[in-house]
Amino acid sequence: MARTVTVGVDGSGESLAAADWAAREALRREVPLRLVHVREPDPFTTPDSFADPETREHWARRIPREAANDLAALHPALEVTTEQLTGHAAEVLAEVAKDAELLVIGTRGLGVVAGFLIGSVALTTVARVPCPVVLVRAGTTDEHARKETGDAAAHGPYRDVVLGVELYRPRDDLFSFAFEAAARRGAALRVVHSWNPPLVYGIDPIAVDPKMATDLARESSRALQDALRPWRGEYPDVEVRAEAVVGRPARHLLEAAKDASLVVVGRRNRRSPVGFHVGPVAHAVMHHSPAPVAVVPHD
Repeated sequence: MARTVTVGVDGSGESLAAADWAAREALRREVPLRLVHVREPDPFTTPDSFADPETREHWARRIPREAANDLAALHPALEVTTEQLTGHAAEVLAEVAKDAELLVIGTRGLGVVAGFLIGSVALTTVARVPCPVVLVRAGTTDEHARKETGDAAAHGPYRDVVLGVELYRPRDDLFSFAFEAAARRGAALRVVHSWNPPLVYGIDPIAVDPKMATDLARESSRALQDALRPWRGEYPDVEVRAEAVVGRPARHLLEAAKDASLVVVGRRNRRSPVGFHVGPVAHAVMHHSPAPVAVVPHD
């Protein structure tokens, strides 16, 4: 099957926002958009159910069809296909993602608190699919810069792409995804590496002395620049702003996400004893970012 941007749709406002984001991403990548509706098996269906099987089937097929028609009207150049499958959503989406460049999922906002409400389907899907997954919620931050502030003139039409990195194990897949995303948008790439000064071990640990902290900050910044050097060479047109900052990674990434078009974080391909695993930083960013979040799997 040809590579696609695949999006799960269920008729909700969140999934339609995800489909709209996915359509624009498919155009940027010059690949088809695949709309997938997963119909969960209903163990409680009886002959006396509200709708007969044919009626339920009709409404299930109508969801991706109407979404496809709306997107085709908005983006005439976009190739859109639809598919209706039956099964448990997380399992089905993980399977269809094997043929995708990117999987996009809609998620619910946390009410007055900007962020995502990650349900079991989204969380399980993110943790197990082989391709990058983007989480989008209805009312998410606009991708484009606020032109009235002058940002568009200074940094291009899109807000920054934000990348969170760990320097002790930088991953090519993660850097490649973020630089490509910034290049496609003509956006700046803001790279955030967060670190904490080590503690002096003992009964009553204390922070390292200020001089050592300064030296560690300088070394962290140098290591970040070294990690970015080959990627700057490969993507010379991408403006890169690198930050090595002290503190919790999730807190700094969420702060940067307030003015981002996309936040990119990594996820290790591994299983815990109780199943698939999403790291704590990715988990926090997925829950609370006001911008779409791309979770990129890596070894």
